[in-house]
Amino acid sequence: MADRTLGLARWVLAGVAVTVAVVFLLHQRQGDIDVSYGQSPSSDYEEGDAGELSGHSAPSTAEMVRRVQAEPVVRLPGSNATWHRRWLREHVGIDGVRLLFAPPGLDEQDTERVRDVAEDPAIVDAPFELVTVTGTKVRSGVYTAVPDDVDGFQRQFAAGDVTGLLAAVITGMRDEGDPPAAPRVAWREPTTAEVDAVAADLERDGVHVAEGATLSDVPGNASNAFPDTEPLVVALPRQDTALPRQDGASPRQDTALPRQDTGRPVPDYAPALADRFPDTPVVVVYGSYIDYAGPHRDEFYEVATAGVYGMLGDRLGRYDYPQDNVLFAWLNKVTDIRYAGLFDRPLPYQPFDPLQVTMPALPFVFAGCVLGFVVLSVTALRRRPSHGRPPTVRLAALSALSVEVSGLTTETGNPSLTRAITHLDAAKELDCSLVATRNAHKLLDKAEEELSETARLIGRRDYEPRRYVMGWEPSSQAGECGRR
Repeated sequence: MADRTLGLARWVLAGVAVTVAVVFLLHQRQGDIDVSYGQSPSSDYEEGDAGELSGHSAPSTAEMVRRVQAEPVVRLPGSNATWHRRWLREHVGIDGVRLLFAPPGLDEQDTERVRDVAEDPAIVDAPFELVTVTGTKVRSGVYTAVPDDVDGFQRQFAAGDVTGLLAAVITGMRDEGDPPAAPRVAWREPTTAEVDAVAADLERDGVHVAEGATLSDVPGNASNAFPDTEPLVVALPRQDTALPRQDGASPRQDTALPRQDTGRPVPDYAPALADRFPDTPVVVVYGSYIDYAGPHRDEFYEVATAGVYGMLGDRLGRYDYPQDNVLFAWLNKVTDIRYAGLFDRPLPYQPFDPLQVTMPALPFVFAGCVLGFVVLSVTALRRRPSHGRPPTVRLAALSALSVEVSGLTTETGNPSLTRAITHLDAAKELDCSLVATRNAHKLLDKAEEELSETARLIGRRDYEPRRYVMGWEPSSQAGECGRR
């Protein structure tokens, strides 16, 4: 009975191991994986799909080279970067430097023509250095300047001011160490009338879009970034576009003239509106720069702003993205920070997936089943040491054992003893062929199981076959095959 249980346990473990191996291998799905090299999984992107092109163009490279040779500052139609010439002259010096301002949002061909100006032999051999400003991206040769703090992001993307970037590039070209800090954007508290006008739209629609702003609607991912309270959104144009020219001309007609020293204090709407709408997220978009006031500002704002402009600042400087795209990217970053747990709020519920939990454990289950199968197999062999002997020796030993226990059995032990004797008699009838030898061992295995049961029933462990046969010495006639 014990041997039968042992054998059953072995085959159950073997079946479980096979099942686990099949499930694990089928789940791998190696055939569904594309391992081709050099093929990006991203979809094709067409230039202009994100609305980043402004529609402006650049003249030929030869024309721009001619103008740069003739003028210290060349501003192409559509360029809108501002800079403080007086501050730059006083703190850095612009002798031997010429500036080429190009509009943002140029297509690939126009961008290539602007880039070729610096590589033209006439410019390379000229007695001056050329600094190119495309949108608000500043570069000269191998030098490119980017802001690295919130003040720098505000200057570049809220006011379009490249004074600090110009100072960094010029200083780098001259190996003069760290550049001086450029003036910050000047902020002012908005008037009551200004706040009232914006708040009226926010109370009615939840969004205020000023004239000149490019926001068409609040992106749909705003509910992911601020799921508790719908944010109020204010979209304003870049803050230099509303400044009048000194000659009184319209600011929209000033695109062909150098813009310099035009900075005026910018109304700081975010905190003023947060006071008007307490416990409500207030998002204010100044051109391509996003400000925020409201709940949890100290916990995520600087991280989100640095993440967005650190990754996208290069493209935002060179192209003319609509405010919808910029705000969408910023809200995505806020959402990432929220789901990272920095808001000190509970993460969204994720249902328990048993497959993800059990799959890593399947190889260990398989190994455990194989190990159990091997251990039980070895145990089974140790429980039957007589298997290494000829069947005639086993037959003689088990026959002697059956005779010894026959006088000790009772009504409960007689059936198992009778079955054992029957198997022994059948084994005696077999000849010495290879097939008969295997059949003899099978019959003797059954006889051992029955005699083990008999020993258990009479309470004599010393009559268990594995113990009895171990110490049994065969007679000289035990090596003969068959029955005599």
